[in-house]
Amino acid sequence: MKKFLVVFCLLCGALAVSAQPKFSYADIAAGKFSQKSVYGVRSMKDGEHYTTRSGSVIYRHSYADHNAKEVLLDYAAAGVGKWIADYTFSPDENKILFRLNSRPLYRRSNFSRYVVYDRLSQKVVEVSESGDVRYALFSPDGSKVAFVLDNNIYIKDLDQNFTYPVTEDGKWNHIINGMPDWVYEEEWGIDHAFCWSPDGCKIAFLKSDESRVKEFGFMKFRTKTPYPELFKYKYPKAGEENSSVSLHVYDVLEGTTTNVSTDHVGDLYIPFFDWTPDGRLYYFVINRLQNELDVKLIEEDGQRVIYSERDEKYIDGISNGTITFLSDSDRFIVRSERDGYAHLYLSSLSKGGLKAITAGEWNVTEVVSTTDKQIWYLSTEGSPLRRELYRIDLSGKNKKRLSTTEGTYSISPSAGCRYYISYFSNATTPNIVTLHKGNGKLIDTLEDNAKLREYVEEIKLPVKEFFTFTTPRGDVLNAYIKKPADFDPSKKYPVLLTQYSGPGSQDVRDRWTIDWEDVLVQHGYIVVDCDPRGTGFRSAEFKKSTYGIMGRLETEDQIAFAEYVKTLPYVDAERVGVYGWSYGGFMALNCILKGADTFKMAISVAPVTSWRYYDSVYTERVNGLPQTNAEGYDEPSPIGYAANLKGKLLLMHGTADDNVHVQNAYAMVHEFVRAGKQIDMMIYTDDNHSMLPYGSTNVREKMVEYCLENL
Repeated sequence: MKKFLVVFCLLCGALAVSAQPKFSYADIAAGKFSQKSVYGVRSMKDGEHYTTRSGSVIYRHSYADHNAKEVLLDYAAAGVGKWIADYTFSPDENKILFRLNSRPLYRRSNFSRYVVYDRLSQKVVEVSESGDVRYALFSPDGSKVAFVLDNNIYIKDLDQNFTYPVTEDGKWNHIINGMPDWVYEEEWGIDHAFCWSPDGCKIAFLKSDESRVKEFGFMKFRTKTPYPELFKYKYPKAGEENSSVSLHVYDVLEGTTTNVSTDHVGDLYIPFFDWTPDGRLYYFVINRLQNELDVKLIEEDGQRVIYSERDEKYIDGISNGTITFLSDSDRFIVRSERDGYAHLYLSSLSKGGLKAITAGEWNVTEVVSTTDKQIWYLSTEGSPLRRELYRIDLSGKNKKRLSTTEGTYSISPSAGCRYYISYFSNATTPNIVTLHKGNGKLIDTLEDNAKLREYVEEIKLPVKEFFTFTTPRGDVLNAYIKKPADFDPSKKYPVLLTQYSGPGSQDVRDRWTIDWEDVLVQHGYIVVDCDPRGTGFRSAEFKKSTYGIMGRLETEDQIAFAEYVKTLPYVDAERVGVYGWSYGGFMALNCILKGADTFKMAISVAPVTSWRYYDSVYTERVNGLPQTNAEGYDEPSPIGYAANLKGKLLLMHGTADDNVHVQNAYAMVHEFVRAGKQIDMMIYTDDNHSMLPYGSTNVREKMVEYCLENL
């Protein structure tokens, strides 16, 4: 009874600060704030039409006149199935490849059923009788589908209705063909590792031998028997052995496979490879410390390096988009931070050289589309908080800003970018979808979320107010604050510092979002956020300042920011808390342990607690190897500071987290027990890093409740 009265009083105290909340997290989870959009957009090869998906219908639209649309296919009525995960056209657009019944494996991988719908014969063809296909791709002429099943690559000849293997040595936790291993998928962002040559005569693929990678296992408790099941997979932790990778080319006509010699010694990564438009294979070779990159082209007389980059610390942002070939197969565009900011350069196989296309103290964040004359790209030129659309000639001349309203854009271009569909939001504006000509001229508004905008205005949903904070040592950091709708500067408000803080990340952005923290603002709390040193979309120097010791500078900055917030006249300096998930959870622990007199409360969800427990690619990129940098791994670890705990702490983790293992939380709890400290803990049975499939809503409701009771 006594505990109930304490909680009741705390709730009353929190509620007294503000009017009765207008919504709860249950409203968010139920979709009350969901933004409408235009889904399933696929540009068609003529560059004049595109498709969208609504219900079980794929519609064909004209870019020039969006209202001139037709039903391309009702795939439920056609016998494909009612619910699909994705669809892809064959290059001639006479067939459609559908992915159905997907079951997640890791973050980007699934087990799925794939079927092909032939628009001419109106027949549905199963790619495989198994529903455990990992990935499938049409051949360039649409007559075949290559797919991965049981770690082997197969080809389905659609004309002959015949399937044959490309590889036969695939085996779980041993050999993977055509798909990335866990760490390649997670950290290089790869969802498959094979590709057809432009003429359809060859398939390049990656083979990963993970037999020497150590296994990690976790129990799955929700089983059909009284006994839990052990799930084991290969997970290379920092400093441990990685998969041995090799690149191969399969000749479809000859039925033979050739090994591509990399001519590199020691640990290496080959995460990206592709074909030039005229059919030559190129691939990336990256050393284990990720400070040396070579892009190599295979030609008739051997191989040569066509692009090379070195960095004293690490090379960031390496992706398939690092190199983009133009149609002549000679010129290519490079995106690189080599001069301190991410910019575009033009190079040539025949002439060499590297000519800057863009320049300035801002970053190109994405290449949207390229032709042989122009590039459309998103950048932070106006502000690191925003993503604006520009077009520029390959010469670097005639740059034009195409976006008009300041905020964050993502772009879906037509073939050749004759048209594009724009998705826009900013701190005050939910998603607006518009259709444009390639020169930026507005054709039509496809979705404006008018009802949602009216609703958020009606309830006076608090918005981000952006500002900069200068640390005691003089670093200028970007931040935002959210205040209750009935904010009164003469009152004192409790504050929650929400943050992520990871290398190259960004929390403080001018875009429309809503999450559990907004519920807290409705209860009369202030929410603040700050991007410390090491975060992204500013200079490479700023981002790489945390090199060698992840967590030290970020913690200093967040504690300094919290101390600044406590000086604001409307802040209750005795009621400041901190929250974070994943890297943010690591930081939340560091903040309350190293800033024990600064924070009253912390919530840490799925945290890394020692970088020795995390994967090789992510950790070693910024921290180097633990064998040569023990201090960088151990000094920032919250595990060594458990005895400092003074405030309240809620620690949450999923037992089936394949990314940040629950081992991290258990190790942290052990140190709290040894130090005689009491904490609160929630374990989410069989949930992954996102607390799916069971706990996602429960986590956020618990965090609201915990703040109301303890902050």
